[in-house]
Amino acid sequence: MAAATTTNASASSFLPNPSPFPPSTSSPKPILRFSLPFSSTPQKPSSLRRPLHVITSSLPRRTPPSAATTTAAPTTTTTTIASDPDTFVSRFGPDEPRKGADVLVEALERQGVTDVFAYPGGASLEIHQALTRSNIIRNVLPRHEQGGVFAAEGYARSSGLPGVCIATSGPGATNLVSGLADALLDSVALVAITGQVPRRMIGTDAFQETPIVEVTRSITKHNYLVLDVEDIPRVVSEAFFLATSGRPGPVLIDVPKDIQQQLVVPNWDQPIKLPGYLARLPKLPNEALLEQIVRLISESKKPVLYVGGGCLDSSKGLRRFVELTKIPVASTLMGLGAYPLSDDLSLQMLGMHGTVYANYAVDKCDLLLAFGVRFDDRVTGKLEAFASRAKIVHIDIDSAEIGKNKQPHISVCGDVKPALEGMNQILEKKALKLKLDFSAWRQELDEQKEKYPLSFKTFGEAIPPQYAIQVLDELTRGEAIISTGVGQHQMWAAQFYKYNRPRQWLTSGGLGAMGFGLPAAIGAAVANPDSIVVDIDGDGSFIMNVQELATIRVENLPVKILLLNNQHLGMVVQWEDRFYKANRAHTYLGDPSRESEIFPNMLKFADACGIPAARVSKKEELRGAIQKMLDTPGPYLLDVIVPHQEHVLPMIPSGGAFKDVITEGDGRIKY
Repeated sequence: MAAATTTNASASSFLPNPSPFPPSTSSPKPILRFSLPFSSTPQKPSSLRRPLHVITSSLPRRTPPSAATTTAAPTTTTTTIASDPDTFVSRFGPDEPRKGADVLVEALERQGVTDVFAYPGGASLEIHQALTRSNIIRNVLPRHEQGGVFAAEGYARSSGLPGVCIATSGPGATNLVSGLADALLDSVALVAITGQVPRRMIGTDAFQETPIVEVTRSITKHNYLVLDVEDIPRVVSEAFFLATSGRPGPVLIDVPKDIQQQLVVPNWDQPIKLPGYLARLPKLPNEALLEQIVRLISESKKPVLYVGGGCLDSSKGLRRFVELTKIPVASTLMGLGAYPLSDDLSLQMLGMHGTVYANYAVDKCDLLLAFGVRFDDRVTGKLEAFASRAKIVHIDIDSAEIGKNKQPHISVCGDVKPALEGMNQILEKKALKLKLDFSAWRQELDEQKEKYPLSFKTFGEAIPPQYAIQVLDELTRGEAIISTGVGQHQMWAAQFYKYNRPRQWLTSGGLGAMGFGLPAAIGAAVANPDSIVVDIDGDGSFIMNVQELATIRVENLPVKILLLNNQHLGMVVQWEDRFYKANRAHTYLGDPSRESEIFPNMLKFADACGIPAARVSKKEELRGAIQKMLDTPGPYLLDVIVPHQEHVLPMIPSGGAFKDVITEGDGRIKY
C-alpha cells in the first residue's frame, strides 16, 4: 500500500495494546506480539518480489505500494500470502527438510530482499551460515551493529524499500537500540533480526542473553519472539507487511538459536493474521472533506503548505497541487525534497533553523495546509503562537497525530497521496470557477526573501561551513544523495543544499542520533550504486561511527565524506555562546594540551583504511579540493577546517515564537 510517512511516532502509539491476534493454527506455542498503531512506506516493485495472492472475501489483491492506494478495512481477518513458483525458485526441494536459519533466509529472499547489514555472533551464527548459501542476498558487513542498523536505515530512506539488519543476542541486539528508536521516530521501514539464546535458556541470565523484545517494545512498531520454527514464514511476511504498511516503522524478529538449528519443511502459504491492525489501516479520504478543503483554499487570501516526511511518496501529486493552486511551500527537516527547493514557490525549511520567510509565512497565513506532518516542537516552538491567525487543515496517516499538538479545523486521517490526487481532481474540474489568485501574498513573501535571505559572513581566509555546502551543491548540480550526522553541519546541509527530489536527504530528525551520517551513506550507496553519495559530517558525529570507514573500503563503496571540522561540539557550543555566557562545558573535542593542532588527525583514520584523504583550510582552495573529491573514483575523505565561532542562523530559541527570531551574531560576540 502506498502511504504517507510522518516524522515521528506519538507517545500514545508507544503503548502496547492487548494482542488481538488468535493463536496460529500451525503453532502450538504462542508468539510474543505487541501490536502498535499502523505505519507504511512504499516498496519499489522488485523482480524478486513475489505477487501476493490474498485469499479473502473482501480484501483486494495487494499491488506494489508504488501503484497502490489505501483501501478500506477488510471484513475478514485472514489473508494468505502464497509464493508464485514461476517467480521464485527455492534451492530446496518442496519436501526437503532444512534448518530454521535457511527458512529465515529464504523468507527474506521471497520478500525481495537483496541486501542485508549483518554482524555475526554466537546466537546468530546459523543465520550467517545460511546467508552464505544464498545466491540472492548480499551481506554488507558493518564494523559495529549500530553501523549496521543505521546503514539499513540509509538503504530504506534512500530507496523506499525496507532495510534489513541482523545482529546476535545480548550486546549485539542492544547495539541496535538507537537505530530502532531512530526508525520509529522518523517512520522508516526496517526489519531487524536478532539471534537469541536457545529457548530452554531464556530467562536464566545465560551468556549474552538480553530480553530484546522487552527492551525494544516501546521503540518498535511491533516485535516477535519466534517460539516455533514453523512460524518463521508467517512471521517474516507479517514483519514486512507491518513495517511497510500504514505509517512505516521498525519491526524486530528475535530468533532463538535452537529454532535456527531445527529442521523443518516450511509451509509458505500460511495466512497472515493481523485482524486488529488491518481494521485500523486508514481508508480512502472522504470526498466531502476534500471538497471542504478546496473551499477553504478558495476563501483564503494567505495560504501556506506545511509539508513533512509524509509527503515523500506523494511528490508528484504535491507538485501538481502547487501547480494548480500556486500556494507557497514550507518544508520540515524530514520533508526536504518532497517539493523542489530550487522552485520559486519553495520557502525552504521552516522551524527553529528555518528561513525567516518560511516562518513569516506560517505566522501571517490565514490557512495552514499541514500534509504528512506532526507539529513537532522543533517546527512549532511556542504552540499557542504557531499559525495563530490560521485555519488549519491536517492530513496524516496516523490518527494519533491528529490533534495531538495542534487542533485542526479539518482533519483527514489517511494517506496523503490519494488525498492529494482527490483534491487535484476537484481543482482541475473547478479551475475556471475558483479563479485562485494569491499573487499579492506571493509578492509579500518575495519581499521577505529579498530582505532576509540565507546568508553567511567570511572572515579572512577561513572557510565558512555554509560556503562549503554551497560549493558542493553547485559542483554536484544538486543531484547527490546527502547524509548527515547531527548538529550544526546538519542544519547547514538542510539550508544550503537544494534538494529537488524526495529520498535525496538522509538525516536523523526525531532522535537526533550523532554517528548516523557515515553508516547511512553506506546504505544509500548500496541501494543506489549509480548515484553520488556524500556524507556531510561534523568531527563529533563522524568519530562516533568512524570504524565504518573499514566497511566502505572493503566494499569499495564510492562514499564521499565532506567533514566540517571545527574541533568542537558545534551546536552545543552555539547554545553555550547564546545562553551560558560562552562557558565551555566539555564541548572542546581537540587536545587541550595542543590547541594549535587538529586533533584527532582524521586523515590518519582514512589512511588506516586505505581511503584517499586531504585537508583544506583556506577558502580559495576549497572549490578545487571538493572537485578533486568528486573526481576521485571510490571513497574519499575531505577534512574541511572551519571556525568554531559560526552559528546556525536564523534561530528561534526553544519554546519561542516567530517574534523571537535571531538573525545576527556568532561566537565572536558576547551575549
